[in-house]
Amino acid sequence: MPAVRIVAPDEAPAAPVAIAHTTARLWVYLGATMALLAMIGTWLVWFSAFIQRDLQQEDIRAACRRAMPEAADRCFDTVIIQRGGIRR
Repeated sequence: MPAVRIVAPDEAPAAPVAIAHTTARLWVYLGATMALLAMIGTWLVWFSAFIQRDLQQEDIRAACRRAMPEAADRCFDTVIIQRGGIRR
């Protein structure tokens, strides 16, 4: 006896097609994926801005230590304020 049997179209059982359920599930997966990608992208933008700001502050501190070692903190505050930042 063969494992697979050829079925004529008139013998095939009428199975309901669940296209609406599959389409709804597809939209849920698509929405969840888009939300996850948006969260990851937002975090990457925030993280890169944070790293860039931190590196710039370190460069300013190093320059202030070289130029004015006795008043490096005051120099740093002045430069940050002049660039539009907030005093710490």
